[in-house]
Amino acid sequence: MKITQKPFGRTENGEDATLYTLTNNNGMKISFTDFGANIVSIIVPDREGNLEDVALGYKNISGYEDNKPGFGSLIGRCANRIGGAKFELNGKVYALEKNEGENNLHGGNPAYNRVMYETEVYEEEDMISLEFSRLSPHMEQGFPGNFDITVTYSLTENNELVIEYHGVSDRDTVVNLTNHSYFNLSGHNSGSILDHKVWIKSDQFTPTADDLIPTGEFRDVDGTPMDFRTLKRIGDNIDDNYQPLNQAGGYDHNYVLDNRYDEVTKVAELLDEKSGRVMEVFTDCPGIQFYTSNMLTPVENGKDGATYGKRTGVCFETQHFPNACNTKSFPSSVLKAGDAYEFVTIYKFLYR
Repeated sequence: MKITQKPFGRTENGEDATLYTLTNNNGMKISFTDFGANIVSIIVPDREGNLEDVALGYKNISGYEDNKPGFGSLIGRCANRIGGAKFELNGKVYALEKNEGENNLHGGNPAYNRVMYETEVYEEEDMISLEFSRLSPHMEQGFPGNFDITVTYSLTENNELVIEYHGVSDRDTVVNLTNHSYFNLSGHNSGSILDHKVWIKSDQFTPTADDLIPTGEFRDVDGTPMDFRTLKRIGDNIDDNYQPLNQAGGYDHNYVLDNRYDEVTKVAELLDEKSGRVMEVFTDCPGIQFYTSNMLTPVENGKDGATYGKRTGVCFETQHFPNACNTKSFPSSVLKAGDAYEFVTIYKFLYR
């Protein structure tokens, strides 16, 4: 295994970004930048041994300075949506940026995927790790508490991308970290993902109002287009006349995972039959947002001259439930002062 690094450009603020590339003995390569702790590329073999980059992204630092879709991004302090852009904690109401109608999406500014991180490298015989860390100060984005955050990306010899989230706050706060990578197992510049097949280990999802804020209900997937308990083509039901799909323009929904014992278990799978590539998702998070890039407006400055449009990538965002800080029926996203925030997600790549 090896790690290399090279300059990745200078930000508008004059910060020099670095591109780190981890390579294992199977030829799998993953590149990251310390600007935003973003995943820039994931290069994996298909069943014939052909290597392709399966993560949507940008060719240079200027793309990541904008990056409204969140390609490859670490998202925080609270990923997903918060209704009314506010929450109450310990009797005090905290107001957040209204950046999606009347609601807050992915924490607001300064976005976690558009700030610099300190970097450490750790090498072991069968794994190499890249640790990104920073202090998110008290009231950044409107959230209380000085929050020390660390995200560690590791590449193993089993073609696993392991993401470990860790954080501690000096005050009670709300935390929900995730990764927002968009995957296309045919190759990042291959167009539609509607022929990809998906399996999700979930009997329920959390339906929403028209503004995509959950109602607090848990709804069974049985008998609905939301059922992915057996491997199913994404395009089979995505345009069905079903209210949750109409509201989101496709899949953009939180699935309830059965992780009651805090074990890192397999919760989802993505299959591209054309290339034979498979991505398995493992986590100990309570939920996963399955998003088929329905709202992705054309991005024309992608890698290799790519233009990314609607439904050209798919996200599996492991997470707390959206608006959990305002919904008593959901597992709490409150982090108590001094307690450790710790979750793990693994994306494992193989071929059939």
